Amino acid sequence: MKILIPGGSGFLGQALTQSLLADNHQVWVLTRAPAKTPTPANLTYLPWDGRTTNGWLDTFAEMDAVVNLAGDNVGDQLWTPAKKKRMRQSRVDSSLAIVTAFQRASRRPAVLLQASGVGYYGPRGAEPLSENTPPGTDFFSTLAQDWEAATRMVDSLGVRRVILRTALVLEKNAGILPRMALPVQLFAGGPLGSGTQGVSWIHLQDHVRAMRFLLENSKAIGAFNLSAPNPLSNADFMRALAQALSRPYWLPAPAFALRLLLGEMSTLLLDGQFAIPQRLVNLGFVFQYETASQAFSDLYASR
Repeated sequence: MKILIPGGSGFLGQALTQSLLADNHQVWVLTRAPAKTPTPANLTYLPWDGRTTNGWLDTFAEMDAVVNLAGDNVGDQLWTPAKKKRMRQSRVDSSLAIVTAFQRASRRPAVLLQASGVGYYGPRGAEPLSENTPPGTDFFSTLAQDWEAATRMVDSLGVRRVILRTALVLEKNAGILPRMALPVQLFAGGPLGSGTQGVSWIHLQDHVRAMRFLLENSKAIGAFNLSAPNPLSNADFMRALAQALSRPYWLPAPAFALRLLLGEMSTLLLDGQFAIPQRLVNLGFVFQYETASQAFSDLYASR
């Protein structure tokens, strides 16, 4: 299979690419920063501006599938007005460029996997959230809704579109987990804020497996929560992390301090969701890591 991955230079895209290459698929990565070192066979980096089809439209017509993971990192900087603008533009503009490619290509890929997030649902307390739950109204929820809607037009072109509402992806050396683990490793672990907010999570290996499962399953259409079947409260999540790291769990991080330090971005830590992968499980996907303890045991077994 020939697969195009816009935004494939991020840690999720790199993990997916490695998995696909291991099975002899051919991968093209659209990125603002093409690799300067030699790349493996069957892997090609294509430069793009994140807004247009310049330089890659002809290649697009050769693809069998597209996995759109493009989007500015939401957790690397404070959410200033400029940062929020980049977060939106990097998602919506890139997705609109993908739609343009589908419209103009002499031959269309059969399937589009479109990234999104469980933040689509907004802060919902302890309510279990399936894919049928309506969206929230906060900034991140609105961003996710616009992100998903940006590629909706390909539905009318006969393209099978799958929405990936991704939870917190657990990887030892990438994503947000290293930041969450740092205070625990420094013997200052504890709940963040009230600790009652939901943490929906998924092991990186299961995330890659789920993407491939949805890519290859012709029955997969529409939105899917890419989240393990056992979400936790923040307090229980941090307690499981502390146990895996053999560290104490005792020092709460006050909500007011996190809001003062992080501003609006503190919603990533202080608000949350209990997302359930109902449609993924119903389609037959089996998780390797169903509990956070299993996931942490695997990630930190060789620390």
